[in-house]
Amino acid sequence: MIALIQRVKYGKVEVDAKCVGEIKHGILVLLGVEKNDDEAKAKKLSQKVMNYRIFNDQQGKMNLNVQQVQGELLVVSQFTLVADTQSGNRPSFSSAAPAQLGESLYEYFIKCCKANGMPCQTGEFGADMQVSLLNDGPVTFQLQV
Repeated sequence: MIALIQRVKYGKVEVDAKCVGEIKHGILVLLGVEKNDDEAKAKKLSQKVMNYRIFNDQQGKMNLNVQQVQGELLVVSQFTLVADTQSGNRPSFSSAAPAQLGESLYEYFIKCCKANGMPCQTGEFGADMQVSLLNDGPVTFQLQV
């Protein structure tokens, strides 16, 4: 399971020109699920995302996590993150989870975040989404479990 996380000043997801999820200050999470992923990996990754220290403290050092700065999460399914791009000019998605497993683990990841009191907005699994954001820094990390 892979999470590409971006520290944002705001983030928004639209489907068919309608806003389905929006945050102000926080983390935009692009979440990719692989076919061998399970709930244990989803829970571990959710903990890592929520505890990853990517926000500045008073000295300007990245020592604070999203909860410490009263931020929010915007979680968007992104199956292309698990693409194999090692050869050729076309990505292979053979390691991507089937849609049913991907959606189930995406929902479980969100459930784990919310269970820890994390304000969490989402995209729409499997939809053609338009994501807009203002990357703060820019600060972007890839986390994988």
